[in-house]
Amino acid sequence: MPTLAYATTTLTRREALALARGEMQGELTTAARARIAHARSIVDEMAAGDRAVYGINTGFGPLCDVQISPDETNLLQRNLLISHAVGVGAHIAPELAKLMMICKLQSLCQGHSGVRQELIDRIRYFVDHNLTPAVPEQGSVGASGDLAPLSHLFLPLLGEGDFWDGETLSPAGEVLRLHGLEPLQLRAKEGLGLINGTQFILAHALAGLDKMAYLLDLADMAGAMSLEGYQGSAAPFRPELHAVRPFAGCVRVAERIRYFLSGSENMQSHAACSRVQDPYSLRCMPQVHGASRNAFAHLEQLAEIELNSVTDNPIIIGPGDAVSGGNFHGQPLAMALDYCTLAAAELGNIADRRCYLLLEGKFGLPRLLTASGGLNSGYMIPQYTTAALVSENKSLCFPASADSIPTSLGQEDHVSMGSISGRKFNQVLNNLEKILAIELMYAAQAMEFRRPLRFSPIVEANFALVRQHVARLEEDRPLKQDIDRMVELVRDRKFEVAAK
Repeated sequence: MPTLAYATTTLTRREALALARGEMQGELTTAARARIAHARSIVDEMAAGDRAVYGINTGFGPLCDVQISPDETNLLQRNLLISHAVGVGAHIAPELAKLMMICKLQSLCQGHSGVRQELIDRIRYFVDHNLTPAVPEQGSVGASGDLAPLSHLFLPLLGEGDFWDGETLSPAGEVLRLHGLEPLQLRAKEGLGLINGTQFILAHALAGLDKMAYLLDLADMAGAMSLEGYQGSAAPFRPELHAVRPFAGCVRVAERIRYFLSGSENMQSHAACSRVQDPYSLRCMPQVHGASRNAFAHLEQLAEIELNSVTDNPIIIGPGDAVSGGNFHGQPLAMALDYCTLAAAELGNIADRRCYLLLEGKFGLPRLLTASGGLNSGYMIPQYTTAALVSENKSLCFPASADSIPTSLGQEDHVSMGSISGRKFNQVLNNLEKILAIELMYAAQAMEFRRPLRFSPIVEANFALVRQHVARLEEDRPLKQDIDRMVELVRDRKFEVAAK
């Protein structure tokens, strides 16, 4: 199995996900171990001293002015995890929880958190043996980091909380015994190092980016297939047009759609028609899809910075130097997540408009994509579903980062709500999968009415994939199973979407 050294090389989102999926294994270099040991020695010295250092020998939040004796610092760290594990709601997916641990390892192993090697090795054991803690999805305000979800994530280090066992939960203490492990006793700074941080927000960003990368490509393909079904114009994708407004995402979308249309008999068949221009949902795909690509690129850049950052507090800089700052604040990701949520929603918004276009009965297509309308409703009603999903996505586009509610008796008087941003981002993407699945079903039906003309090889391959799972609609039949099959194809990433 390929290996990757934590905090020695810059970790990418793809590598983080590969670690979470068991496709790679993380390791530690000698240099990383030395950094960890050095930071730990500094913390030990501070914990034994008289000078108050936040989180090492003081209370937390509004209790930062209460100094804790050296004899009580260990209990302080245990109490921190126990008291902050107050999450509610459904549990996040196990892969997300595992991704959170990987993100935390990348942060701790940089040697600025002051935790022991023993603690890091135990988290690595959890990751390597697929021991995934149960983490509720609600309860974080995104500063001072994702306190509640991270507390749940690391309760099993103490023998508390639960691990996933398939689709059920098992008490952490029992699982540790099965693995011959004793619960850990936390030392100074360790509880704070574990639960201060943005790893809940970050894991949602990384998982969402992974899904959105495919859906961006799929949206281009779905749009190209709808264009073929509608017999729209290829002129809006010409390189000369985009050279005079060269936004990177727009240029890329136009390039991709040109490739998808290349060699299409259907496109050539109406090259000299009298139609001047298409509706925006077809003509402006480069601009709309491209803007979403630009937003995606921005979030990806910020997420990879965060992935390779230290986000707890205080930060151990050197001997006697622990800086109490705000690296745990989720605002840098929260705002970009909200922006990218809107970008994902707009892909669904324009896809629904293309579905509607295909139903109108213009340019050789029958109304509702059925040759026997009246007796049959054809594909009338699935567009209601896309409309509902699009409207739901719009309601999820209110930026969570626009809100802040003071916590901790006013000590934490501005928070990011980035955890909500991350959750909404993934909710919108899940809805987008369904919208694009329905558009692809519509596009394939519209393309039927252009036969015997042929399309480009990649479009033909995707058309054939649809027909392997969903038959041409001749007479009304229950469409729920067809839609479910299409959604499954999208979720399993079965469509060919790469462009040369």
